[in-house]
Parts: sequence; C-alpha cells; structure tokens
Amino acid sequence: MSAHPAAPAREAFLAAYDEALSRWPLPVEALTVPTPYGATRVNACGPRGGRPLVLLHGGGATATCWSATAAGLAGAGHRLLAVDLVGDPGRSTLDRPRLAGLPDLLGWLDAVLDGLDVPAADLAGHSYGGWIALRYALRAPARVRRLALLDPTRCFAGYRARYLLRALPLLLPPRRAAKARGYLDWESGGTGLDPAWRELYALGYAGFPAARPVTGPRPGATELRALTAPTLVLLAERSRTHDARAVAARARRALPDASVAVLPDASHHTLLTAHPDEVTRRLTAFLAPGHP
Repeated sequence: MSAHPAAPAREAFLAAYDEALSRWPLPVEALTVPTPYGATRVNACGPRGGRPLVLLHGGGATATCWSATAAGLAGAGHRLLAVDLVGDPGRSTLDRPRLAGLPDLLGWLDAVLDGLDVPAADLAGHSYGGWIALRYALRAPARVRRLALLDPTRCFAGYRARYLLRALPLLLPPRRAAKARGYLDWESGGTGLDPAWRELYALGYAGFPAARPVTGPRPGATELRALTAPTLVLLAERSRTHDARAVAARARRALPDASVAVLPDASHHTLLTAHPDEVTRRLTAFLAPGHP
C-alpha cells in the first residue's frame, strides 16, 4: 500500500491522462521542458513548421482539454503547444512548495517558451489560463503575436457570488472525486460535458494535494490600454462563473479594438468540448494571417 493516501487516485489519473492523449485526433509529441521551477509537460501536435500556438488550460483541466479543437487548429497550419500548468494536476512537476507569486508564474512561462525555442507565439487561454495569458501579454508583449481569451476569469470582471459559494469548497478537504464531479455537473447544467474529461478532472482533483493558484488583481484600465497584441475574447453565454454579457460589455470598453463575442448555449466548462467547431472556426479566423 502506498504511504500517500492520494496515490491510487493519482495513478488512476495518470492512466486516464495517457488514455485521453491516445484518443487525440492526430499524433501528439509529448515534450518535457526543463525550467527553473520544475519540468513542464507540453503536448505538441500539428505541422512542425506551423505558426506556434501556445494553449493554456483552466485550473484542473489539464492540457488534454484542447482535444476537440486540436484537429481543426492544426489543420489551419498551427503548431499546437498545449501546456500542463506547473503546480496543477497534470504531468508537469513543481520543484518547490509553490510559486511565490505572479513574477514566478510569468517567469515560468518565459522559461517554457525559451525551452521550446519559441521567441514569439500566438497565445490562447481558457478560464484561469486566460488570466495567465493576458497577464503574460501585458508583461512580455514582444512574445505574444495574438491573444485569445476563452471565457477568461478575473480579466474584466470578478466571480459571481453564487459561483464562489459553490466553488470555494473545492479548496477544502476531503479531496474526493465525487466533489469535483458534482461541481462540474452544477456548472454545466449536467449537459455537454465530455465524460472522459469529466472523469479525468475528478481524478486529478482527488489525486493531487490542494495548491492555492497564483492569483492577483484584475488588470486595470491603464494596464489594458497598454495591451498591444490583437485580442479575441470569446465568452460562454451560460457560464456560471460570471455574467458573460456584462463581461463582454466591459471587455469592449476596455479593449475597443478587440473582437468580442458571446457563444450561445455554452457553459464555462463545456465551451471547448461541446462547441469545438464554433470555437475552432472563430479561433482560426482570428489567427489567420492578414486578419485585422
């Protein structure tokens, strides 16, 4: 018997993770990128000479969440670099108790791009990954060609109080898979979730210790005015994390030149898996050479 009470769940998670990658619609090259913060897993696919597109997932979602959009994005000529966030459930490892704050988090992403030999890339982030992507684009504008924010959290508005009441218990013990399943089912309304991804998320929650993510204030108006990367903001109409239409209005005011849209019938956690064709269509149009 393992001395670590979460070891069986972690082993089940890693097996489910590898199974999820085996079902991707095109071959995946599993890369391990050394960084000063720990080894980072990057799942690469698409044409090797394609335009780099770095994908940052939401909290607990793992890089496998991009499976349904991978074929379309790669087919449009992008070299996909789907990163497992360090310190989060996944195949990246953190070689310290935790990241000290935003400078560490952005320094880690710098090191990942350096290790991949990618001086500049298109950057897309979902949920918490959207917050990281926006913060990185503000911190390292020369490295971000285009920026896509998919139902991003804490970029233009805070969380709904009802959402916090439902989500905050996930930070408290016990860390059981059933708790994570219940949370996902509530947020998605019980529809549109990919069953295999839902189970992977739940196993990751049960198999990894609680770790407070690096957070910080929303970017202010002055900061957002300094954003140089062309930006797409795609929101999920039925997201329970925030009021999507209110967020869209704030994004338009803050970034008048950005492309902002609300996708009907999508929830925060089903945006990528239940609506891949529409998400892929909008992303590839936005990322296409010559797009304004």
